[in-house]
Amino acid sequence: MFRAGLGFDNHRLVPGRPLLLGGIEVPSPVGEEAHSDGDVLLHALCDALYGAVGKGDMGEHFPDSDPRWKGQASTFFLEEALHLVRECGYRLVNLDATIFLEKVKLSPYKREIAENIRRIVKPFWNLEADSINIKAKTMERCDAVGRGEAVQAQVVVLVRLEEK
Repeated sequence: MFRAGLGFDNHRLVPGRPLLLGGIEVPSPVGEEAHSDGDVLLHALCDALYGAVGKGDMGEHFPDSDPRWKGQASTFFLEEALHLVRECGYRLVNLDATIFLEKVKLSPYKREIAENIRRIVKPFWNLEADSINIKAKTMERCDAVGRGEAVQAQVVVLVRLEEK
């Protein structure tokens, strides 16, 4: 049996913070404002994984009202989501992600981001390189992303029930 999950995240961009995408720091004069490290791509991936196995969303598992998560690396959240997917008897088959960012061109970083996500997933499942797809889009100067005030990510995952 296969199940799909959809995740989305959005953060304001502010000076003095690193821009983290998929666990990679991308050179930028601004970064995500957030309670944790603010990695919108990993947050959207976590939500997609939780959705695929019917286990809520990231805010339920790691509320920003809890001081334990202040400044926490999003790789930790992803590893926890991957553990839960495995505990539910599923394995990640593939993921397709889109990052929406106006002013920093992501083409030079997409492969590195995909490889880093693959590295994080590897202790759970060995995904082929083409099982992780990263796309980058601008918003054509529309809305907060288009004005350079925010970054967004959307992720779709497919999981498969493991044979027993």
